[in-house]
Parts: sequence; C-alpha cells; structure tokens
Amino acid sequence: MTVDPTVSLDDVRAAAERIAGAVERTPSSRSHTLGELLGTDVVLKFENLQFTSSFKERGALNKLLTLSDAERACGVIAMSAGNHAQAVARHAARLGIDATIVMPAATPYVKVHGTEVLGARIVLLGEDLAEATTEAWRIAEAEGRVFVHPYDDAAVVAGQGTVALELLEAHPEIDALVVPTGGGGLLAGMAVVARALRPGLVLVGAQSDRWPSMVEACRGLTRRPAAAETQPAVEAGPTIAEGIAVPAAGRLTAALIRELVDELVTVRDESLEAAVNLLLDVEKVVVEGAGAAGLAALLEHRDLLRSRHQVGVVLSGGNIDPRLLASVVMRGLVRSGRLARLQIQVTDAPGSLGAVTTTLGRAGANIIELAHDRLFLDVPVRSAELEVVVETFDHEHLTRVLTALAEAGLPAHVAEVSLGHR
Repeated sequence: MTVDPTVSLDDVRAAAERIAGAVERTPSSRSHTLGELLGTDVVLKFENLQFTSSFKERGALNKLLTLSDAERACGVIAMSAGNHAQAVARHAARLGIDATIVMPAATPYVKVHGTEVLGARIVLLGEDLAEATTEAWRIAEAEGRVFVHPYDDAAVVAGQGTVALELLEAHPEIDALVVPTGGGGLLAGMAVVARALRPGLVLVGAQSDRWPSMVEACRGLTRRPAAAETQPAVEAGPTIAEGIAVPAAGRLTAALIRELVDELVTVRDESLEAAVNLLLDVEKVVVEGAGAAGLAALLEHRDLLRSRHQVGVVLSGGNIDPRLLASVVMRGLVRSGRLARLQIQVTDAPGSLGAVTTTLGRAGANIIELAHDRLFLDVPVRSAELEVVVETFDHEHLTRVLTALAEAGLPAHVAEVSLGHR
C-alpha cells in the first residue's frame, strides 16, 4: 500500500513527544448503555475535555513547535470560526508567539471573546469562511506571518493523529473507528496511525450531509491512491455541526483519506441533535454538533459496523453555544414524547379549566404552560380552546394522557411541530 510520504507513523509519534504535558491525554471508556442501544461495544474518546474543549490543540501545538526561531519571530496567523482559533491562540501565547486570528464577521460573540482572552489579535472580516480565509492569506503575505492551516498541513495532521495513538494504546481490542470529518485533519492523522498499527481496523469518517466536502473529494476513490491539486467546493445551509462545515476538503488530507479510509458517510442534522442529547443524557457530557458526528453516524446507519467487536468513537469537541444546547435539549424532549403541546377544545363555562388540569394531573402529566383562547379561533361562541404544554415520560405515556382526556369528554390532539431535517 502506498502512503503519502508527507505524514507517517514516525511523524505522529514525534508529535506525541513534542506535545506531551502541554495537551491533555484525554480519557477513553466503554459505554455500556450506548453499546446496548447500538448492538456493538462502544468506546468513547473524550477530546471535549481538552483545555479549549477540542482536539484542535494537538495539531496547532505540534505545528507551532515545528517552527524555526525566525518563523516564530514573524508571528502566526490562522483562520477559524471556533476551535482552531482557540487552539492557536492558547498555545501561541504560551510559547510567546504573536498570533492573529481572522474570523467571519458573523462569528458569535462567545467564540470571538473566547479566542481574544487567550491572547490573540482578532480580525472580523468576511461573510463566510472562504472570505475570512482570503483575508488571512492577505495578512500573512503583508505582515510576513506563518499561516497555520486548520487541517491541510502535515504537522497539523500528525498532531491530530496522536488521538489514535492514545486510543489504540488504551483499547487495543478496538477493531473500528468512527471519526468526525470536516477538512479531514483528524481522520487523516488517525488513519495514518491505524493503518500502520492495525491494518485490518475499519476506518469510517462521518460528515454533515449539508457540507459533504470530503465525500465529494473522495467520491468513488475510497482506499485507492489518488491525488488532486484542488478539491471541489460545496455550498450548503446552516447546520448544528458548524465545526465540520468546511466548503472544500484539504488536498493533503483528501489524498490520505482516499488511500487509507474504508468509508465516508454523511449524517443529518436530526441525527446530530439526537447524538448530542444522547451523550448528555447517558454519559452526562456536553458535546458540540460536530463532536457528536461519530455517534450520529452509528445512530443513523445502524448496520454500519454491526459486524465489528468494538467501535471507537471520537467526541472531538464540546464548544456548543449554551442557547443552542438549550434548544437542542428541548427539541429532543419533543421528539421523544417527553414534551408535547396539546390543543383541547372545551365549553366556555365555570369548571372547564379545572376539569382539564385535574384530568392531566391524574394521568401523570406535568403542566408546563397553559394558554386559554376565547377570541381568535374558529370555534363556537360558547367554546374555547386550551393550548397546554405538558411533560410526560415518553410517547406511550403521552398516548395514555390523550386517552384519559378523551374519556373525560375532553378530546385533544397534539399540535403539529415541524422538527424535521430540512
């Protein structure tokens, strides 16, 4: 098998020695509950427990440590809307290297602030990552700075590959890996290690179906040596997995992935939300949408790795906006039947509201909100409609609540809620 000579197992091992002690050797553990749910043993690698809550620290630090004294003196520049920005900012500050980070103008304040407090100069420019990248390269040339690419760089790839070194050392019984994939740095680095140490191990990359840049770059070429100077760009809509919403795959990373990886799959946002909720509910850990892509792939593609004995899943990051997390949690409650909005038509007479609340209480439903509308609905003048948000245990319990209301002469239905993929 021909392997791209720019990244080797020795490169990854050298990276591991360089970054040792400066990044976390994150824990990994078997999840019995997820294993029972998915029908195969699952080992989770908690990269969300890094200082900046992302694996990106590994590659960024390895790149910075390979710079010459002259390059350090020139300073560095990076383009990122989140995890890579914080990784470069943190370790550049530790090493006394001046750092500038270019971020799209619409980057959430929490991410801008989180990067700025780590010591970097922030430049907000461009409507998207592509325009921010163009500005970053312009500044690099104008100021003589070293560009630290988020994924398409051999030193960065080698640094990310240290995740696989740790995981396979701690769990040598793993026979498959599922890795979140955007530009491909993490998957490519882990693939270099896995193919060298465990040639028979199955490697799968998981990418958002709204930003399938690596899938497009590798279509029909998986496990075949091929190289391309440029990769096709994709344009897609918003996704919860913004950390892997990359418009174009890397040249280096795509070449390695074509050569070394068995399969690439895409996942829907609905599956990403389910994975985030499941990890919070089962493992009690907060993972961002991109970081949950590996688990989302196992949820959406149930037969993907059923024949494997033990599957390693990388939780690549935990930087999710608290408001977005709150929305994901509430939407998950709706999808699971644990939260529902009921519409109940009642007679506009004394005691009607009490009858509804009493029936709901006896059925075990917890009332969260209640709205009583007499005027703005097409119902008989002596009628009213109640809109009640209730908490239940699951879909089966919700059905029992609806039955109890009907038996009490209070027919109700669940209001339609659109939480689909598109």
